[in-house]
Amino acid sequence: MGFMQGDLPPVDPAKFGSMPTMDRMKLLAQHWIDYGFGAPKIFHTFYLVKGAFFFIGGWLVIGLTTTGLPLWDLGAWWGELIVLQKAMLWVVLWSASGFNESWGPLAFKFTPMTAAHRYWIRTGTLRLPPWPDKIPLTKGDERKAIDVALYMTMLGVLALGILQSGEQNAAAYSDVGLLPAWPFITYIALQLVLGLRDKVTFLASRPEQYSVVLLGFGALAATSGGAVDMIIVAKIAMFAVWWCAFLSKIGVHFTPTVQTMLNNAPLNKSRAFRRGLYRNAPEDMMPSKLAVFFAHVLGTLVEFTLPLVILFSSNWTITLLATFGLMFFHVFIYSMFALAMPQEWNLFYFFYTPFVFLGFFNGDGYALTDASSVWIVVAAAVLVLTGPLVGNFRPDKVSFLISMRQYAGNWASAMMAFRVNGAEAKLDNPNFVTSIPSHRHQLYTLFGPEVAEIFLQKTAAFRLTQSQGRGQMSVMMNHLDDLDNYQFREGEMMCTHFVGWQFGDGHLFDEFTIAAIQKRCHFAPGEWISVWTESQPLHKKTLEYKVIDAALGVVERGYYTVADAVAQQPWLPDGPIDHTVTWRKDGYEPGMFDREHAAETTVG
Repeated sequence: MGFMQGDLPPVDPAKFGSMPTMDRMKLLAQHWIDYGFGAPKIFHTFYLVKGAFFFIGGWLVIGLTTTGLPLWDLGAWWGELIVLQKAMLWVVLWSASGFNESWGPLAFKFTPMTAAHRYWIRTGTLRLPPWPDKIPLTKGDERKAIDVALYMTMLGVLALGILQSGEQNAAAYSDVGLLPAWPFITYIALQLVLGLRDKVTFLASRPEQYSVVLLGFGALAATSGGAVDMIIVAKIAMFAVWWCAFLSKIGVHFTPTVQTMLNNAPLNKSRAFRRGLYRNAPEDMMPSKLAVFFAHVLGTLVEFTLPLVILFSSNWTITLLATFGLMFFHVFIYSMFALAMPQEWNLFYFFYTPFVFLGFFNGDGYALTDASSVWIVVAAAVLVLTGPLVGNFRPDKVSFLISMRQYAGNWASAMMAFRVNGAEAKLDNPNFVTSIPSHRHQLYTLFGPEVAEIFLQKTAAFRLTQSQGRGQMSVMMNHLDDLDNYQFREGEMMCTHFVGWQFGDGHLFDEFTIAAIQKRCHFAPGEWISVWTESQPLHKKTLEYKVIDAALGVVERGYYTVADAVAQQPWLPDGPIDHTVTWRKDGYEPGMFDREHAAETTVG
């Protein structure tokens, strides 16, 4: 992997498009073993610079705006809760603006590298309300001036909160003071109202990570001893993040995710280690014992044990060791440059963990039992755990982010197929208002069509290394006249062009989103087919899928067994896995429109 040049698979780019589709997928999946996505290292450098700006910017804005807090004496910051209050407002502002998750070239944004806020301050872009038929004044799919105003006001409240100095409210315990309640309460109210209008901006602000803590900062500001309760709420919320991640990773989805993550890490230069993650690379890409060890011992077991220790321990040495373990855990994840790029989230937790659990040590009066009321503990637990409990049994109702299944490998996703008659170019229709060009347009312009197709199709190969992709491609095999008549794209990547942001939630590119795009781009039947799968519920062994024709809507529903998917190689050498059709649109038959396009189709 070069600093300026990426690593391409061993194929002549001019001949890549003429290879059979599944041969291309095999080539790209196997290339991932030794090179990951193959991005040039300069891309990773962009993220290191951004991370430095995040840390330095946070230090400056907190130090320069907080009376009584010396800029250069960081030791004086230790134990001052206002530092955490401002740091959390800073990271939420960073995320809600689109500079944290889903930023830059490793999240498939090249020109420009920032999309999110560019969409959300522009009228006419797509808006995705969560319950348009149930909540008044939320119908429609177009961003209006009111949406832009709500979003800008929300960012303004976050910024004003950071710029506030401390005050001596009832919860204050030092001369520096604490922030007033109004920035936190106002922000939560605006976040909820905005979320009813557009779930994308709501999820981008990462409510499952921060909102309960921010609510605690606001609601407890007027109570004597409220600072202790605020810390306890933060500890419960952090524990929920780690433990829900642990619970969600128990199963068959997580190990393939770890394989692809480790082999995408720029610091991982050992060919032997990379290949050791597979049973017999490159021909057998099933997980090895080493991959299982990294996934479920160094991953799942760590997230099970260490959070329990620091939540309940009153022994300083044990708490210190557990805290350092979790700090290393987040640094390790940061160094992996995981897809979707939650980089500053990991940097924040590197600060957040010791500041809360060591700066406000359980043995110094900040244990759960030190809460002013047991109902503080109960309320915090209910608020942070309701989403995960409901979402893991009914993933169709709750975002996987709210369910706290981050990076567990079990999320809603899609494989998209565009007819090779130029159908994908319709996404650049000027009636489809976006703030960045389509990925096809960006990469064709940067690298030319032949090399661009290798990178575009590698995202589809990535999805095939995961359990969902094998099921999705199996349905495609039984649904299209010929795979070679289509170009395949991975749904999460495409979504960053549709709505400006994405962090693994397939609900942002389901049939509602596709219908909104269809109103603007006018695909013919059979030109854009998506196979979309829901997350696996905790109590089921199957994944449910939908087939969506952009011109016709949902045309088929069904399910397949997860065990069948994970038992196959990414390139499906034994053919499609079995799936069961439970419903099909009246008058529709798979491939019925492909024959109409056959005469105009060329392989590419």
